[in-house]
Amino acid sequence: MNITAKICGINDAVAMHTAIDAGAHFVGLVFYPPSPRALEIDAAAALADPVPAGVTKVGLFVDPDDTLLDRVRDKVSLDMVQLHGAESPERCRSIRVRTGLPVMKAIKVASADDLAAADDYDGAVDWLMFDAKAPADMANALPGGNALAFDWTLLAGRDWPVPWMLAGGINAGNVAEAVAASGATVIDVSSGVEVAPGRKDPAQIRAFLAKIARLSRVSC
Repeated sequence: MNITAKICGINDAVAMHTAIDAGAHFVGLVFYPPSPRALEIDAAAALADPVPAGVTKVGLFVDPDDTLLDRVRDKVSLDMVQLHGAESPERCRSIRVRTGLPVMKAIKVASADDLAAADDYDGAVDWLMFDAKAPADMANALPGGNALAFDWTLLAGRDWPVPWMLAGGINAGNVAEAVAASGATVIDVSSGVEVAPGRKDPAQIRAFLAKIARLSRVSC
């Protein structure tokens, strides 16, 4: 089983170079200003332009309007749009048409009941992501990147008509457990490779991707 990874919330050239050099298959750029990982459009373009073919550049948005989508699409060479807000299936379809890019929808999970939401997006998106739902009383919670995990076994044995990623509270120390419990083959990490919110640590990026590579070798 081939295990791959997305390093999300990259906001500096050192982190981008490290992620690519260490074997990330996906890199994420955040276009959501409340996030400590958010980028201005010109800065995102400068980070995206040198990314080699074969590494998928994902733009993360939270309930974006068309103006923002158009401004980013005009300047940043994205390969995929990730929607991490309350976007409906209809909105996901319209964004896919407007941008001409594949769309990934994040499904926020706290219990098995939350997984049913994924079925609503059948035919509307190209990827799914399962991330932890922040509790209602969590102060300053973001749509993602809160270093929270959910019960990964909820995903075990489940299947969807599109590929999916696992996110939420994952780091080099627990990624093997996350893969074994969920059956995920693509893992998304953001806060799990940071020294502080929005500050990626090259050493942690390398350690995480080295663990991903070892998991792939073991599972082959």
